[in-house]
Amino acid sequence: MPWRLLTPAVIVLVLGAGCSTASDPTPEPSDGGIEGVQTFGGLSREHTTDDVDYAQSPPVGGDHDPQWLDCTGTVFDEPVRNENAVHSLEHGAVWVTHSAAASEADIDSLAAKVTGQPYSFMSPYPDQDSPIVLTAWGVQLGVDKANDPRIGEFLTTYRSGPQTPEPGATCEAGEMP
Repeated sequence: MPWRLLTPAVIVLVLGAGCSTASDPTPEPSDGGIEGVQTFGGLSREHTTDDVDYAQSPPVGGDHDPQWLDCTGTVFDEPVRNENAVHSLEHGAVWVTHSAAASEADIDSLAAKVTGQPYSFMSPYPDQDSPIVLTAWGVQLGVDKANDPRIGEFLTTYRSGPQTPEPGATCEAGEMP
């Protein structure tokens, strides 16, 4: 059939067939070959302003607030709202959290690894099982000390990694999609 006979609607349908939307399935995470990484699939991605009851602590994904947290290497001194943090994970951020069991030296070391690094942020998280937890969309790693070499591997593998549902989305605070 000659192209000049196709209607504009058909052309749009054919050309738009490869486009991605927010309703596309999230890529299934892998453990990236890092010992101890847990993976979680089947995570929903709806926006809500309500509190969400997450299965993991810290959460690894799921429904979340329409507004994300600044994840441009920001270190928060206080716990952050899960629903905003999860939105940052959807954008490709790695969330580094620490409990009271982490030493001040470990917290300082982690802050140095996060500060100014795109697609990362850090905050206290009192109710987690490990002293330090690294979380990206669908993947999580708990460690005891900031000198654990898996921290660097996790950051390298999962910051804007292949598990990211919205690759290239901004991490700057205050911008809405």
